[in-house]
Amino acid sequence: MSSPAEPAPSRARQVREYEDGKSPAAWTGVIIAAVGFIVATVGAMAGPNWTVIIVGAAVVVVALIVTGIMKAAGLGQSH
Repeated sequence: MSSPAEPAPSRARQVREYEDGKSPAAWTGVIIAAVGFIVATVGAMAGPNWTVIIVGAAVVVVALIVTGIMKAAGLGQSH
């Protein structure tokens, strides 16, 4: 029988270990950031078109925010 200080097995939070940044948060952040960099690069090569460059930069910022939220939700690499 387990002691009262230990959580019940059915309620224990399952901890997943991700190695070398292969977590869902990392993959999602990298993919979104890559799209942002591609958009910004297209904008830079097309003139430069500052509106497209700013949209690409905003997508990169969104990638940072999404990655942070996913890490807070437990989908990132633990230290």
